[in-house]
Amino acid sequence: MPAKVLVTREIPEAGLRTLREAGFDVTVLSEAPPAREELLEAAEGAEGVLSTVTETIDGEFMEAAGDGLKVVANMAVGYDNVDLGAAGRGASSSPTPRRPRRDHGRRRVHAPARRGAAPRGGRAGPARGPVGVVGPEALHGPGRVGKRLGVVGLGRIGKAVARRARGFGMEVVYYNRSRKPEAERELGARRMELGELLETSDFVSVHTPLTEEAHHLIGAEELGRMKPRAVLVNTSRGPVVDEAALADALEAGNIFAAGLDVYEEEPKVHPKLLERENVVLAPHIGSGSIETRDKMAVLAAENIRAVLMGEPPKSPVEE
Repeated sequence: MPAKVLVTREIPEAGLRTLREAGFDVTVLSEAPPAREELLEAAEGAEGVLSTVTETIDGEFMEAAGDGLKVVANMAVGYDNVDLGAAGRGASSSPTPRRPRRDHGRRRVHAPARRGAAPRGGRAGPARGPVGVVGPEALHGPGRVGKRLGVVGLGRIGKAVARRARGFGMEVVYYNRSRKPEAERELGARRMELGELLETSDFVSVHTPLTEEAHHLIGAEELGRMKPRAVLVNTSRGPVVDEAALADALEAGNIFAAGLDVYEEEPKVHPKLLERENVVLAPHIGSGSIETRDKMAVLAAENIRAVLMGEPPKSPVEE
């Protein structure tokens, strides 16, 4: 009997083709995201699971799947939706290719610095756009040349954003649990404690994974330490930043602007943030190119194929 592989929602055909060509019995749930009951029912008997961030893969799910489950491959940058302790019998992978997300992080730095009003002004036209749209002080903000970028979480994406920042003549400092000597040599970056980074950086870009310690890592106290003309960017996970505190900081003028691609309760956005002209909001599209989503689906599928054929996963999560 071919091994059963559950795909928890529709994914690019390239990934499904990889699984089917391997001879697996592939079940794809059509509801996006699937109801919990449907997900647990479909898990029964699965030897491999290809999930996305909208599905919670926990002990209850593992129990529903049964003892035959060998691998969980998560089609996402992070894996905070997967209980790694419960998934210990198999593997959980994080297969997002690098380029689109790091480029998206760079754009999130640029757009809030221009107050994010240009797109609205362009659609509305000068007569109905933001106040003073044709004046010398319209849509302006802090430049990047010679400014300091503080990177919170210097993993592969954080390093890629830092490289691009260096191309704009920015100084790079970073906060990370451990030092990154190679990155320091390559980028001329300096490691700082989080408080000092926030107090001295002109732009702060967040790239840390979501863990218990990282929940609300950037809250009211941390925002209060930032410069009044500083820009905060979060393309990691929504709960790393306290949205309510961020909305208050933007409203009070404690920081200049923010750019967000992720939210605490996706797809919901804090209503105060929706009202702000000095925040740029994107609907979690950092990996949103056709090519990247295809690569994500294929890599997740290849992780499943490898494990079910007795080989090591291509991109295992290291706890």
